[in-house]
Amino acid sequence: MNKDNRKIAYFSMEIALENSIKTYAGGLGVLAGDTLRSGADLGVPMVGVTLLNDQGYFKQKINDKGAQEVLPAHYDFSHLKKLDEVVEVTINNDPVKVGVWEYMIEGVRGYKVPVYLLDTKVAGNAPVYASLTGQLYRGQKNYRLMQEVILGRAGVKILEKLGYRSLLKYHMN
Repeated sequence: MNKDNRKIAYFSMEIALENSIKTYAGGLGVLAGDTLRSGADLGVPMVGVTLLNDQGYFKQKINDKGAQEVLPAHYDFSHLKKLDEVVEVTINNDPVKVGVWEYMIEGVRGYKVPVYLLDTKVAGNAPVYASLTGQLYRGQKNYRLMQEVILGRAGVKILEKLGYRSLLKYHMN
């Protein structure tokens, strides 16, 4: 795969990659996943960036009284490719290290679109920062803002470190 020919970087808080990878909650993630799969089918020179939420959105159960119960969820991402690259961003004047995992979407004609999943569970990060790629949309505004900093700032830095030099458009979904 020639990284120099990639022209579009598609960033999204959530991307539906496959049913067993619960890094999405619903419509936005499905739209992002469909966009990237269509790009692979059509041979669009693009790359995706999202967060590696190992606890996903959440699992739910409807109890005997008809009320929703939120259950903990943990997903296994060991089948993804863990890359060695790590970048650092600043949040609240603290350094936060961000690692990356790779997932390939292969189109109907064999064209591949890489998706990079950002991970803050990196040695040396304070627990508050290590948890940023734990669960999608926890509800606190500050948590969400820190996740967006990881996606936007660390995402661009990771792409640069991975050798993407010819990107012309950055799309934030």
